[in-house]
Amino acid sequence: MSRLSLSFAFAQNPRTKALFTGAVEPEGIDLIPSEIGMSELAWRQFGFHEFQVSELSISSLLMARSKGDDTFTAFPVFSSRIFFHTWVLVREDAGIDEPSQLNGKKVGVPEYQQTAALWARGILQHEYGVDPRSIAWYMERPPEKSHGGVTGFSPPEGVRLQYMPRDSDMGQMLQKGEIDAALLYIANNRNLVDRSTITFGEGSGVRALFLDKKAESTRFFSKTGIIPANHTAVVRKDLLEEHPWVVLNLYSAFLEARAKAVEESKRQLAEMVDTAALQHPQARAWVDDPFPYGIQANRETLEAAFAYSYEQGLSARKMEIADVFYRGALDL
Repeated sequence: MSRLSLSFAFAQNPRTKALFTGAVEPEGIDLIPSEIGMSELAWRQFGFHEFQVSELSISSLLMARSKGDDTFTAFPVFSSRIFFHTWVLVREDAGIDEPSQLNGKKVGVPEYQQTAALWARGILQHEYGVDPRSIAWYMERPPEKSHGGVTGFSPPEGVRLQYMPRDSDMGQMLQKGEIDAALLYIANNRNLVDRSTITFGEGSGVRALFLDKKAESTRFFSKTGIIPANHTAVVRKDLLEEHPWVVLNLYSAFLEARAKAVEESKRQLAEMVDTAALQHPQARAWVDDPFPYGIQANRETLEAAFAYSYEQGLSARKMEIADVFYRGALDL
C-alpha cells in the first residue's frame, strides 16, 4: 500500500525533533516538514491554508471555530508550554513594581489575540486583579501580517487598542517611554511578522516585572497544576474528510517522538519550576511525566484557555473541548 505524503509545519523542539529527523515516522505517512515559528505560521495557515498538518495558535483556532470556520480540527498535542505572564517587561521609571500597577498603563503586545497574550492577561487578571479594559493597548503587528488580519479580529468591546506606527516597533516605543510595559516582547528571530530588534539587558532601563520568574512560575503551577499551552496540532479539513485515519496515526507518532525526549523535558521542567515545592496533584504528576499530551491530562488547562477566550471577548461564543478537537481523540 502506498504511503501518504503530508505537508507538515511545526516549531522544532526536543519533543518534536524525532519527527523532523525521521527517527519517528507515522504509520502510513511521509511527512514533508517545514520548521516555522507560530508568529508566522498562524498568519500563513489561516490566510492561505498552506499545510495539511501543523502547529496552530489555540487562541486563534478558538476564535475561528467560534465563528463557524471549520478549516482546521485539533488533536491533543501541546509541545510548547510557558508561564507567559512572567514574560512581562516594564520600564523602570513607569512606577510598576507589582502586577496590579499595570492597570491604567500603556502596554505593548505583538498581537492582542495571540495565545501567549490570552494566557498572560487571564492569569494577571485572576491572580493579580489586572483589568485588560483599564489598559491602553498598542499592537505591533499590522492587520495584513497578523493572525487577526486573517481571522477577522476587531478589538473586543471596551478594549482600547491602537496599532503602533509602521515606522516604529514595540522595542523602540518601550525604549523611548512611549509605552510603559510589554505584555510579551519578541525580538525578531527571522519571522515575517514581528519587527522589534532591540534586546533589553542590564542598564537598559527595562526589566522583567517578575524579577524571580521561577518563583512565580512555581507558585502558579503549584496552585493550579497548569503550565499554559499556547499551541496545539491540527489537520486541515480536506485531509480529515478524505483520510480520517491520519489523525490517530499522527498522534501516536507524536507520542513516540515525545517519549524520546522525556529526560530533556524533565530538565526543562526543573529549569522552569522548583519541582520539590509543588503541591497540586496534577503538578506533582508532571514531575515524572512532563508536558503530557492528550485531553485528560490537559483538561483543566484547556478549560482555562477556553474560559479566558470568552471572558476576554475573543471567542464569539463559549467553546467546549468537543467543538475544537477531533472526536476520536476526546477520550485520550
